[in-house]
Amino acid sequence: MGDLLVRRAAMAAIVMALAVTATGALIVWQSDAGRARGAGETQEVPYQLVPVAGGFSRPLYVTHAGDGSGRLFVVEQSGAIRVIKDGAVLSQPFLDVSGLISRQALEGNYTERGLLGLAFHPSYAENGWFYINYTDVNGHSVVARYTVSVDDPDRADPASAAPLLYVQQPYANHNGGHLAFGPDGYLYVSLGDGGSGGDPDGNGQNLATLLGSILRLDVDVADGYAIPADNPFVDREGARPEIWAWGLRNVWRFSFDRATGDLYLADVGQNQWEEINFQPAGSAGGENYGWNAFEGTHVYSGQPAASAVVAPVLEYGHSNGRCSVTGGYVYRGERIPALQGVYLYGDWCTGTIWSATPGADGSWQAVVSLESGRSISSFGEDEAGELYLVDYGGAVLRFEPVAGG
Repeated sequence: MGDLLVRRAAMAAIVMALAVTATGALIVWQSDAGRARGAGETQEVPYQLVPVAGGFSRPLYVTHAGDGSGRLFVVEQSGAIRVIKDGAVLSQPFLDVSGLISRQALEGNYTERGLLGLAFHPSYAENGWFYINYTDVNGHSVVARYTVSVDDPDRADPASAAPLLYVQQPYANHNGGHLAFGPDGYLYVSLGDGGSGGDPDGNGQNLATLLGSILRLDVDVADGYAIPADNPFVDREGARPEIWAWGLRNVWRFSFDRATGDLYLADVGQNQWEEINFQPAGSAGGENYGWNAFEGTHVYSGQPAASAVVAPVLEYGHSNGRCSVTGGYVYRGERIPALQGVYLYGDWCTGTIWSATPGADGSWQAVVSLESGRSISSFGEDEAGELYLVDYGGAVLRFEPVAGG
C-alpha cells in the first residue's frame, strides 16, 4: 500500500546538485532527487495511538505553552482554544474568538477558514504572550498577539488583542494559517497562495506578495513586528522583506526539529502530488519550493519558475483515497526510543501515517507505519517532545509505546 514515489532507476545511485527541467527552470536537488525511496508498505512499528481527550469541535491543532505546567492547548476551528489540564478538558476555553472569525467556520460545513494557528512566545512564562492566526469575518488573514489573564493562568485576556499582520485573501481557500517560533526566536507564519485552483493569480512565484510563502517576523517589539535584518529579501527591490521561503501552495503545518533546528514543511498539492519540503538548520532562507511551476517534483503550469527551485524530499500521489498531506514532527520524546529522530506525517483523507528518515547519503526513506483511520488535521508536541495526533472528528490522541517498543 501507499504510493511514495521511487526515484527513477537511472538516477537512483546519483546524488545530484543541479538539474534542468523541461520548462528551463533550475531545480536544486537537495539529495538523491530529494525523493523518498521505498514502496510504502506498512511495517510493524513500536507505537499506538491512545486517546487523551475528546469532545472537541473540529479541532485543528494541539500544542503546549512551554511554561512547565504540562497543559495542552487545543485549537478549534470555530474559534475556541481549549485547555487539557491534568487529563481533563476545562469547561471554560482559554480564549474564544468566535465573534471575530469567518462565519463559514461556525456553520459546521467544510471550510478552510476559521481559527487556524496558535503559538506561545518562547518567554511566555515571563511575558504571557501568545499568537493566533485566523480568517476574519471578511475572510482575510489576521495574526494577533494576546496576553494571558493576570488573574487566571487558564484564561486569556480577550481585551489584550494586538493585531500584528493583516493579509487580504482573494479566495476562500488556501489560507495557510500555521504559526511557530523557530530556534532563533522569530515567529514563522505560513500563508497559502490565495486560493482557487492552480494559483490563477501567480502568487506562488511572486515575491511582491506575502501569499504562497513562509514569513519570518521579529515580534519582540512593543507594537506590530520588525523585519529581521538577515531575512533573505530585505534588500531586494520589489520583494516583501517578511518572506523567508516561497513557491508554496498551502503549507498545512510546518515544524522545527527541536534537536537540530531543521525545518519541515508539508505543502498540500493540487490534484496529484503531496509533498514534504525540508530546510536545513543554518539556511539563510530564500528557498523557492516551486509552486506553481511544479507540483511536487512534477511540472505543473508549464511556466518556468522565477528562480532556482528546491525539490521536496518526500512526495506521494493521490492513490488509495489519499488527498491532502498533514505535516508532523521529528520525534524527540522519550516514551518511544525506536522513533527517535523519525519524522512522522500523515494524510487527512485516509489517516495514513508515514515514518521517514534520511539516509547517510542524504536520500530519504519513507514507509507507511500506520493506517490510523483518523481524519488527521494536525500533529502536535508537548513540552517533553512527546507526539500527539489531532482527529478532526473531535479527539486528541498520544503516541504511546506498544509492548517491546
